[in-house]
Amino acid sequence: MNKTYSGGCACGAIRYQTSSEPIFQNHCQCRDCQKRSGTGHGSYLTFPSRADVTVKGEASTWRVSGDSGNEKVHAFCPTCGTPAYLTFVAMPELFTVPATSLDDPGQFHPQALTYAVRGHAWDTIDPALTAFERMRG
Repeated sequence: MNKTYSGGCACGAIRYQTSSEPIFQNHCQCRDCQKRSGTGHGSYLTFPSRADVTVKGEASTWRVSGDSGNEKVHAFCPTCGTPAYLTFVAMPELFTVPATSLDDPGQFHPQALTYAVRGHAWDTIDPALTAFERMRG
């Protein structure tokens, strides 16, 4: 029996759910994640198929180009402002959620640290995690 991963924004207007297993779970110390989180990193679970995720509620979005030049589409709740999920123009099948948006954040099990080159000394991440200077390509 598969686990269910469910979560959403702080006010409950945006909800998501999937029974898919994440294909990648990471902490990211890129400047975009730092600014969005208000701290030294973001933490994410990426699922392989957008088609297997049910989303309820209407999110607002904004786009930013990554180092590769590919656009990331950030979805957030227009009511409470909470980041809800993230998609990628070049890989539309992927669906990424912030670990803290999960109903059970204990389901997050980080596998790697990305953009370690942009980390701050005050934002310590488990040194046992594989760290990549930038995103694996």
